[in-house]
Formats: sequence, structure tokens, C-alpha cells
Amino acid sequence: MKKQIKRAFLDTEDGQILYRIGGDGEPLLLLHMNPRSSDEYRELMPILAQQRRVIAMDLIGFGDSDKPPRMYTIADYAKTVIALLKELDIDKISILGNHTGAFVATEVAAAYPDRVEKLILGNVAGFGEEGKAKLLELFDIGFKIKEDGSHLMQRWLARSRYVGSAKLNHRWVLDDLKCFDHPLYAVWAVGNYCLEAEARLGMIKCPTLILWGLDDVQEFERLGLAKAENRHFVAKAIANSQEVEFAEGTICMMNQIPEEVSKVVIEFLNNPSK
Repeated sequence: MKKQIKRAFLDTEDGQILYRIGGDGEPLLLLHMNPRSSDEYRELMPILAQQRRVIAMDLIGFGDSDKPPRMYTIADYAKTVIALLKELDIDKISILGNHTGAFVATEVAAAYPDRVEKLILGNVAGFGEEGKAKLLELFDIGFKIKEDGSHLMQRWLARSRYVGSAKLNHRWVLDDLKCFDHPLYAVWAVGNYCLEAEARLGMIKCPTLILWGLDDVQEFERLGLAKAENRHFVAKAIANSQEVEFAEGTICMMNQIPEEVSKVVIEFLNNPSK
């Protein structure tokens, strides 16, 4: 029987943050990519909740969380994670972060090592100078509302190569639209964090699992953001780490292959030697 996932809000000085929570056992926090929300883990949460107390938050500025009153850094996002742990009376937790969520998870593990049991990082691209420039260019472009409504179809078609289903695409577009006419906070944050990310990764001491969706990695290379062959920098930077690759894993892999992802995640979390 699937565990019920409930929603609640955390009050912070910068606004309310929505989070989803369900299940029992040791806690596991899920951090989403940009410009998505905790909906990225809608398929994964009920599976993981069979064995864990699973929490997924909408990063501030995304989904149903409030827009912050200022530009947020990755360190700011990490502080909101700690605020949520305090709200839920959790001293130590395992964290799974994908894309932007992986950068936030990295900073939590680096800045608050006593709060992180195990770490799972999905698709942490090594952007470099050129990738950073492209990210900040995307931030400058942003999501603009157009008078003729053409932005709606543009977002619908943006992922047509890999999204797989109209229903999933609809969910992604809904998340996109909640970011329109506001700064792409996390793009700016990642762009300014990525050049120090390798040093921060090197500070991580907890057991770490690194997940790669190979189609996702190749898509980043096609976009000129990061070279697929350079992805192993994460494993080289984190001493106590291991990698798992999903050959057909796309940027949507948390939604598309939740059974495969959850199997690997649960095995890692339950193995005392990892």
C-alpha cells in the first residue's frame, strides 16, 4: 500500500516554503532541479516512503514556495534546508539532490557536515567558465511573459525530445509558469557557485552516491554547458563516493524511471558499509 504524502508550509523570514512529507523511518530529504518543484519526486516519494520518512521541499522561488525578497545564493538555499530540519526536529538526515538540488545538497554536506548521514547527488554538471557564462546568460534571458501567449507553446515544445508524455510535460510547464516574470534565482545561484563547487565537494566526508543519467549528461553537452567526459570530477573530488549510471536516464529520470532510481537509492541507504 502506498504511503500518503502530505503537504505543509515552513515559515521563514523570507517567505513560506512548501514541503511534502510522508512515510516512517530514517529521514531522507529530496531537493529538486531548476525550474521544477517537489513535483519532480511525485513518483519517487511513495516508493521511498515504504522504508523512509521522506521529505521534499519546493526551493524558495519555485513551485508553491514564496518568491524571496532578494537573490538567493546556494548557501542561502542550504540555510533553508537547515531551517526545515529544525522545524521537523531532525538532527541528522540523508539527502538526495538532482541538478540544482545536488548543488544545494553539496553545500549542506560541506557547511553542516554533522547534519548529513549520507548524500546522493544526481547529475552534478561541471560547468567551468564557459558553462557558467551560458548559465548566467540564461538567467539574463529569464522567463518572459509575451503578449501573444507564445511563451506557453515555447515551454511546451522545449522538452519534446525527451519528456516522454504529455501529462509529464504538462506538470513541467506548470512549474515553468510559476517562475515566469520573476528572476531565475537558482540559475543565478548555480552560475555563481559552480566555480567553487569542486572545492566544496572535496569537503564532503559522508558516504556519497553519484547518479548519472547518460542522456541527461549528453543533453548538457549538446547545449554547450558541460562536457559529458568531465562528469567524473565529482567522484574524484569526494573521497568516499561511488557512481551509478542509467544509460537511458534523461533530465526527467526521477519521474520516468522511479523504480530503477529507488532501487539503487534504497540499497545505498540501507547498506551500512556504504
